[in-house]
Amino acid sequence: MMEWVKGFLKKHKRQQGFDDAWQAIPPYPGFSVPNSAYRNITQCQGKEMRNLGRCISAVLASALRNPESSQYQDFKSPLKCVSALVDFTLMAQYRSHTRDTPFYMESYLQTFHQTKDIFLEFPTSKATRAQANRQDRELRELMADHRDKEVRYRKVANCRRLADQESVERSDQRADLIRRENYFNFSKMQYLTDFASHVRCFASHVRCFASHVRCFGSISMDSTEIGELAHQDQIKDSYRWLNKNEAA
Repeated sequence: MMEWVKGFLKKHKRQQGFDDAWQAIPPYPGFSVPNSAYRNITQCQGKEMRNLGRCISAVLASALRNPESSQYQDFKSPLKCVSALVDFTLMAQYRSHTRDTPFYMESYLQTFHQTKDIFLEFPTSKATRAQANRQDRELRELMADHRDKEVRYRKVANCRRLADQESVERSDQRADLIRRENYFNFSKMQYLTDFASHVRCFASHVRCFASHVRCFGSISMDSTEIGELAHQDQIKDSYRWLNKNEAA
């Protein structure tokens, strides 16, 4: 999501406002103050991502403040989309759930899916970028040939105006191609729905869930580390010693 947000801010020239708000966050217990501008962060660790989830809605709202009349609707959708996904992830980290929390999570997830199209032009694959670059190059050459044929009949001011129009047209066609080729049909989108369904399933069997908690404690206390170590020693090492024939 943050890659989409960075692309959106760059498109609307709001990166500096985002960095200013990002670095102006005051210290708070349990929150680590950022040391550098967000654009300078090349990779986020788990602690940094948790910090980001606690403040991204406010920082983005500050970066998108005072929009022009033509930008009002474009700035409203990403705020709703980001806030919905942040609310979903924060509620997913609850140590316990009631009958109502899964429905809140589904509501947040539904809002996210309804508003995520504002970011459709930013999750671009390498193949789509290559196709867009090829189209832009061909269109630029075609426009240059057409301009060379008519340049003798045009004034300098008209040539500059024509060049600006061609640049806008190329940019619009590139954006249209990217929107046609981009999609949200990838595994991480499905994981969100699966997680909400999983929590709802737990909540619908609240008696069994409460019994499990009484016997074993909070689910957040469980760990897969022991099982992973056992898998290494009992399965992987043993498999390497075999001749791989009917290993099971």
